[in-house]
Amino acid sequence: MAIRCFVLDDEPPATDLLKDYIGRLPDLQLVGLSNSPTQALLFLQQNPIDVLFLDIQMPRLTGFDLLRPLGYRPKVIFTTAFREHALDSYEFDVVDFLVKPISFERFLQSVGKIYRFLPTTPAQPEAPEPIRPAKDYQYFKVDKEMVKLDLDDILWIESLKDYVRIHTATGPLVSYLRISYLEEKLPPNRFVRIHKSFIVSLEHIQAISATYIRVNNEEIPVGRIYKAKLDEVLQRR
Repeated sequence: MAIRCFVLDDEPPATDLLKDYIGRLPDLQLVGLSNSPTQALLFLQQNPIDVLFLDIQMPRLTGFDLLRPLGYRPKVIFTTAFREHALDSYEFDVVDFLVKPISFERFLQSVGKIYRFLPTTPAQPEAPEPIRPAKDYQYFKVDKEMVKLDLDDILWIESLKDYVRIHTATGPLVSYLRISYLEEKLPPNRFVRIHKSFIVSLEHIQAISATYIRVNNEEIPVGRIYKAKLDEVLQRR
């Protein structure tokens, strides 16, 4: 089921930008957007949503003021030009705090955090949705597209500083992401980091030695500081 999103910001360019970003991801459904806090509050009280992209500094009603009388607590991603609000925002079950201008890459990081919270905290507790299994796919930005990759097809991932090269059965793809972000995002029962520059799929390991792992007939080095974690993961399988 799609994740129901609402965008509230008193500046139309900001709502237009987030509308465009949300529209690029099929897992997200934009159920409404508004430039008026009071009108948005009335809508949200009658239409519970999953995720609220919320500005803080708005006329007549701040983002904090809107959340207190809402009656339920959606997952909140604050969007603001003022960094000094970051500390205050964390009393509201905040998922992330985005500082304007918001890039699409930074937006994707916030979306990735949403999945950690939603399965066990639905927006309507009186009619909870069944817990969904972990996704078997991820979206990666490749050039100007969001490419869907089945996790089964990922052999290993190689760090290129601010980019990663994702090796698949049909060839490599390069995406603008840091390997540390993917280490956190990918399911730990299926992927393990074995080196500062490499993450491998546990399902595709062909052989293991003291210094390397072989995947798809390629020898990938095992870093010394990652060896203990690798041994622990392999013992559990």
